[in-house]
Amino acid sequence: MNNRLLFCWLGATDLRAASGQADIGLGPVGQAARSRDYQEIILLNNWNRSEAENYVNWLQGLTSSPISLIHVELSGPTKFGEIYQAASKAVSAKIGEGAEAQLVFHLSPGTPAMAAVWILLAKARFSAELIESSKDHGVRAASVPFDIAADFLPDLFRKPDKHLERLASGLPETAPEFDDIIHRSEVMQRIILKARRVAPRSIPVLIEGESGTGKELFARAIHDAGPRKHKPFVAINCGAIPSELVESELFGHEKGAFTGAVTARVGHFEAAHTGTIFLDEIGELPKEMQVKLLRTLQEGEVRRIGAAQPRNVDVRIIAATNRNLIDEVAAGSFREDLFFRLAVAVINLPPLREREGDLSLLIDRFLERINRESESEPGYKHKKISASARNLLLRHPWPGNIRELQNTLTRAAVWSMDEELVEQDIREALLPVPAKGRMTGEETILNRPFTLGFSLPEVMKTVAVHYLERGLAEHDGNKTIAAKTLGLPSYQTLTNWLKKYGLE
Repeated sequence: MNNRLLFCWLGATDLRAASGQADIGLGPVGQAARSRDYQEIILLNNWNRSEAENYVNWLQGLTSSPISLIHVELSGPTKFGEIYQAASKAVSAKIGEGAEAQLVFHLSPGTPAMAAVWILLAKARFSAELIESSKDHGVRAASVPFDIAADFLPDLFRKPDKHLERLASGLPETAPEFDDIIHRSEVMQRIILKARRVAPRSIPVLIEGESGTGKELFARAIHDAGPRKHKPFVAINCGAIPSELVESELFGHEKGAFTGAVTARVGHFEAAHTGTIFLDEIGELPKEMQVKLLRTLQEGEVRRIGAAQPRNVDVRIIAATNRNLIDEVAAGSFREDLFFRLAVAVINLPPLREREGDLSLLIDRFLERINRESESEPGYKHKKISASARNLLLRHPWPGNIRELQNTLTRAAVWSMDEELVEQDIREALLPVPAKGRMTGEETILNRPFTLGFSLPEVMKTVAVHYLERGLAEHDGNKTIAAKTLGLPSYQTLTNWLKKYGLE
């Protein structure tokens, strides 16, 4: 079955071809449309709407392939950022509709900037065939003898960030303590600069983020960049301690304090004295222990189980959670007073899917590390990764974030017998995406990252189409009743909405 999708901009030469200028011939789009059949031809247009629609009517006479016209508002035909957003959004929308598609990007129509963006998208984001055409040579594959890493795309289109400059003011140019945090994205640059600013101060830090985003790595970097770097760093997973042992683990106990306490035990807070204590998964702490932790933070002292007198402790608190603690406070499962004690400096680590540009860099670094650590293993071959395998990794949602990525590459490297990891190796190494790892509909709509390709009108369209279709379906197409259900004033208003979103 033909599953090729042709993407191209509508150019001035194409419009002149449709007007009948004999010396133009069919124009670039017309040549491509005539040369072979496509499942669909997607035309991006920033010309006058009526001109473009007349062109589509003319083009339809050259091909039996369906044609979709996407109107795009550009402030200029060489605005790389706007062109990138429009093209990326158009391709993402089509490949998100279901079946596997073979993408074809036409370089000849439109401006050089438009052609450059197609090359960037084909090399760094989507696996696509590039074609070009001319009146003399017809349509042929375009040869682009170089590769472009996805990491560089955000930097090409991003304006200088004044906020980053303000955050960095007064800080040293380098911060070796944060070198292990592999990144290139703007969002991570901002977070690291905030962490560097808070590191020299002994105020509490709360790190929030999904599992596998590197919360402990950040906590260690903050400790190492601060004045307590030569003092203890004690990490505790609050969710891994049995509830009956939490108090003893955190605060210690005296000999004979309870059955089995044959010797005195120093708790984690005492062990971290003058240093930093990292309370991972703080949201898992039982409510009764939250009260005792709050007292320790307020008074700067701990009392061992069975002890008559408290002991002074001087520790810096860094807490972390994969939950949203303010939601836990609202639900009554986490104390509000403890939350505000911990949430002095709050750092929200983004999931890997929101760190645009970082994924390809992480792939390379992890593969380098795997090769280095596996050199001495019998029969191990140094691994590199193919373009198709990389593209598969770039498209994966990574519910387990960085930890999942590292484990996937390790599995692929161990199982593959060849020097190059191909797409099949990665498919076999990827774990199924669990339902809880997928974003819910509400999260998809309400928490989309403001990355390249974000479009508020498209988000609003998604919401509108969803409810319009539901309203009609639940009332068997009765527009009058559906309009009342949807809160619209009249049958005609509903009809206008349906027309607006192409549902009429």
